[in-house]
Amino acid sequence: MRAILALEDGSVFIGTHFGTPGTTTGEACFNTSMTGYQEVLTDPSYTGQIVTMTYPLIGNYGINLEDYESAKACVAGFVVTELAKVYSNWRASESLDSWLQKQGILGIEGIDTRKLAKHLRSAGSMKACLTTELTAEEAIEAAKNSKDMAGNNVVEQLAAVGMTPEEVEALIVDRDALPPIEHHVVAYNFGIKYNILRQLREAGFKVTLVPTNATAEEVLALNPDGIFLSNGPGDPATLEAIHNQVKKLIGQKPIFGICLGHQIIAHALGAKTYKLKFGHRGANHPVQDLKTKKISITSQNHGFAVDANTLPDDVEVTLLNLNDNTVEGIAHKTLPVFSVQYHPEAAPGPRDANYLFLDFKKMIEQNKA
Repeated sequence: MRAILALEDGSVFIGTHFGTPGTTTGEACFNTSMTGYQEVLTDPSYTGQIVTMTYPLIGNYGINLEDYESAKACVAGFVVTELAKVYSNWRASESLDSWLQKQGILGIEGIDTRKLAKHLRSAGSMKACLTTELTAEEAIEAAKNSKDMAGNNVVEQLAAVGMTPEEVEALIVDRDALPPIEHHVVAYNFGIKYNILRQLREAGFKVTLVPTNATAEEVLALNPDGIFLSNGPGDPATLEAIHNQVKKLIGQKPIFGICLGHQIIAHALGAKTYKLKFGHRGANHPVQDLKTKKISITSQNHGFAVDANTLPDDVEVTLLNLNDNTVEGIAHKTLPVFSVQYHPEAAPGPRDANYLFLDFKKMIEQNKA
């Protein structure tokens, strides 16, 4: 079936449909990872986005039961150059096409994703419409009339729920290899990836996951040793109610934030965020630690960044993106609070920054002492 991808600036790409037919709108963006399409598709941070994979062949290893990063597909639409007609992997349970049909996600193949990515890199991410039903002109209008990611509180739309420590452990395949529990962490769910929960548990944490609207008082009543703020979608500036709760928690317990959690911490500390031109999405972004000068290759997925010029004097920038010098990490100079913009849990991507979960553990132990 013929499919159309139309951008708000009038650009039109025509290809072939896969997955579920219909019409969808969202922010057009691109991911440069060579593998990990299942993790990308199920990452809640991609809610409301039509994701283009720049690697030319997608679907060659199918879909498996182990690599979910949430309970379902989260993207608004999926764009590839070529969809593999045959999948082959010992863990695979079905093809990408059949899985997307069950998930209700519309995909398009056969377009020049190199051209599309270069256009978004030059013109910036923009609103888009993916359709098997509309004409090109109608699709352009639908893209123009869709919701902008800037100013959009997507976290509220997710209505993310909590999990007990037992439910968190159930996400880990080899539970016999888990270390003993040393500390209790309460994690806020703004659209958390499963691998963050796995990494926290594998670092020796008992993890209680609480929903987005949990108050500071409710979190402290659980008597945690530390507090974790998760990744998630949308504009961090719209989450004022969450900023206010985190303000109450700062200084009460050690706090660690990743991605949206990092941006929320920045807002709670008095800083601001801004929208990047086309965002950082991929598994090969170099980040430098400003103290050690060491460089990590990181997995990233965000469209907003912390404005370094708005950080208060008692907060320092700890990490920088070497591609564009944007802020990748901050820490309070006297209180046990730190955060990173990228994804140390990978999934997909390198595990260079996996040590950050152990840094969180050390902070908790120092705070206890």
